Amino acid sequence: MPEKPENESRRRNFLKTAATGILILKPATAFGYQANSNVEVGLIGCGGRGNWIAPFFPEHTGARVVALADVVKDHLDSTAVTFKVGASRAYYGPDAGRQLAQSALDAVVIETPTLYHAEMALAAVDAGKHVYMAKPVAVDVPGCKSVLASGKKAQEKNLTYWVDFQTRSREVYKELATRVHRGDIGKAVLAQVFYYAGRPAKDRGTPGMEPGQRRMANFYMDKVLGGDIIVEQNVHVIDVANWLLQGHPTKAYGSGGRTDWTGTGYDAGDAWDHFLVQYFYANNVQADFSSNQLTNSFSDLCVRIFGIDGCADSHYGGMLRITGKNAWMGTQQDDTFKGGAVENVKLFIASIREHKPIYNYEESVRSTLTAILGRTAAYLNREVTWDEIMNSTEKWTADLKLRW
Repeated sequence: MPEKPENESRRRNFLKTAATGILILKPATAFGYQANSNVEVGLIGCGGRGNWIAPFFPEHTGARVVALADVVKDHLDSTAVTFKVGASRAYYGPDAGRQLAQSALDAVVIETPTLYHAEMALAAVDAGKHVYMAKPVAVDVPGCKSVLASGKKAQEKNLTYWVDFQTRSREVYKELATRVHRGDIGKAVLAQVFYYAGRPAKDRGTPGMEPGQRRMANFYMDKVLGGDIIVEQNVHVIDVANWLLQGHPTKAYGSGGRTDWTGTGYDAGDAWDHFLVQYFYANNVQADFSSNQLTNSFSDLCVRIFGIDGCADSHYGGMLRITGKNAWMGTQQDDTFKGGAVENVKLFIASIREHKPIYNYEESVRSTLTAILGRTAAYLNREVTWDEIMNSTEKWTADLKLRW
């Protein structure tokens, strides 16, 4: 999309000044906006998650949503109405994300199905844009390695590259991690990690919808588009386990499966609905991981770390505490989901305004790879090592056969 004449004129003047080595602009305006002015962001992915998080940018930071991209026209059109984005900035089609990244704005918010996260992040960094990306970072090992590469490129360009893991931005979680790491429960020996929830939603497809678009609408239950539930959703608790244990597993053994959901309305997709994985960390620490999406009768996202002196007990959206010798009550209930996302949005925009880039892509990649390790062990129903996973070149792809 061509820039407005006045924007193009300002950019040319800046480039002329930069080329002479004389900076006439004030530091606060060196990137085209003042420290207290609006940051302009573009949203790639106008589904449920995108429409949930995008309003946080104007509401909590004053940033403006100025561009949108999607491959589902209805989603794009309705989101354009919400944010009052004109047709010229609402990009539709197979190259919509790349077109948005190359347009005139400061940052790109990536809320697509997981399969496309790495590709969209690379396009944004190549276009010189700051990146805010939903977790997890990818569905396969090549995608994770791509995120590592684009993250390093972002650092070289002084661009923020931030992945939206809500727990790591919450003060009570940070305090829990500090206490565990300083030895309040003694040496970690055993971890209990689980993610129990009901089915996310019934089939979001509509009558007459093309099969490819139907898959997009239900990507969280699609193995290839989402990475299966252990990667797309369960990664939240896996990330906390890695954080508290200060590393990633060296190997895993797993199993799991998918129940027959025929005729229930919850039968969209092909993702499994339960996993059982044994993770083995350094220093003989074992972590028992399990997840299911079978019933709403019991739901909890929990990470417990046991040592000789106590237990660190954390629940996403719930209680955080330490019991035992160095007992500590962090909170009875934490607003992890929304509160963590809002805090991440604030950190992201502040880093742009203050020209102080922030990064968390390395730990985000490690946690995504840990989820992929468990998924692979479960699919193969055997022990799989970290080194074996890191040598994987299997690239997941989806031919959705979308028509434009």
